[in-house]
Amino acid sequence: MTRRVSGFLRVVLGAGVAAALAGPVLGTVRALPAPVLAAPPFPGAHDSYADLVERVAPTVVTIRTEAIVRTDMTSDPFRDFFSGGRRRPPQRRGGLGSGVIASADGYILTNHHVVDGAQRITVELSDRRSFGAELVGSDPPSDLAVLKIESAALPSLPIGDAEGSRVGDVVLAFGNPLGVGQTVTMGIISAKGRATGLGDGYEDFLQTDAPINRGNSGGPLVSLNGELVGINTQILSETGGSIGIGFAIPANMAADVMHQLIETGSVQRGRLGAVAQTITSSLAESLGLDAVRGALVNKVDEEGPAARAGLSRGDVILTVDGKPVQDANDLRNRIARSGPGRTVVVSVDRDGERKQFDVTLARMTPSGTDDRRGASPGGQARYGVTLAPLTPQLASRLGTDAEQGLVVSELDVAGRAAAAGLQRGDVILETNREPVSTGDDLTSALERSDGRPALLLVERQGNLLYLTLETA
Repeated sequence: MTRRVSGFLRVVLGAGVAAALAGPVLGTVRALPAPVLAAPPFPGAHDSYADLVERVAPTVVTIRTEAIVRTDMTSDPFRDFFSGGRRRPPQRRGGLGSGVIASADGYILTNHHVVDGAQRITVELSDRRSFGAELVGSDPPSDLAVLKIESAALPSLPIGDAEGSRVGDVVLAFGNPLGVGQTVTMGIISAKGRATGLGDGYEDFLQTDAPINRGNSGGPLVSLNGELVGINTQILSETGGSIGIGFAIPANMAADVMHQLIETGSVQRGRLGAVAQTITSSLAESLGLDAVRGALVNKVDEEGPAARAGLSRGDVILTVDGKPVQDANDLRNRIARSGPGRTVVVSVDRDGERKQFDVTLARMTPSGTDDRRGASPGGQARYGVTLAPLTPQLASRLGTDAEQGLVVSELDVAGRAAAAGLQRGDVILETNREPVSTGDDLTSALERSDGRPALLLVERQGNLLYLTLETA
């Protein structure tokens, strides 16, 4: 039996296969024998994940948000001129994300950025039931949030051990990409301990090639054991769509943040009081280290925990509580998760000698400074505002020439700061005519108000204005 083969075969089967079948573009070849099905390529190989998907799917939810957005003017200057500068009517803005039911009594894990600024949150279950959701708490540094719906005996997804997962493990990503409906994709864990540097938060991502797109945010990354190993949160892409580089917050971090938000409404993190950089190959060689690992201390807060314990600039932090420190990001995450008030054993290399220090960690405040006097009067609890020090990166993003100040990163619309007129993105330059660049600066200035309204000098979109903040 013979069969004629055209040049199109080169496209479908590839040039190598076509060449093996025939020399000329049009030739005569013998029929190939029937293919032999090979054995599974590795133990435990799957030809279907249907049973796993059937178990997990009921725990995955779609999250829809609504917010009323007000703008002073339209985006069309020509129209503004002829309309006499009338304000644009408020706009209703909707958002879409995913989440996972973490407990049978209705607690749901998702991303902070999915619910950020939402005035109404609706959760849709896989069986098409809808519930209004309460925002229990949100944590911008980890990009995690916890919602609560009033229902009982809900299917929930067990939380697994992301630290025990391995690069190469098969994982499934669930969510509602682009609003098409619940979807599952498959891939592997491509890497661990990733930090994209896209935000100022705590990053210890699992990287995966399981396709993730808009709408997947907040959905679960699931192991083949049917356990939550991560919360999908970011992708890297030049097109805006998935190119196989996605990131998930490890389940261990998510569980810790969730429990704190449920119990206290906020997340407390430990602070070392030192700034460190990652050890590179050249630094390791210059310092005489035997491995390219650790974090080099380049700045120590004179009044912080590290200085009080005896650490100095130039020390190379090698281990914390006996566990090797991989890099500066690893150090930052582990200190934060240790929590304030805990004493950790820090091992360093100092001029070729190994030394150990017992460091009692302070509390990281929203402004990034440690809190040695309990809850800061300038913190979110009292004034309803979260502040971040003005960095060169933030200054560039905000378009300000200021070299120091405090940036309003989060705002409670019912708090005193909002009542004073502060807005997200404002840069507080002075408080009571005193320059402020740290949370301690602001706290000290507010304490000297003696109950009078504090005078704030604020830069907003290149303009300066004064606002008054009630302190009593």
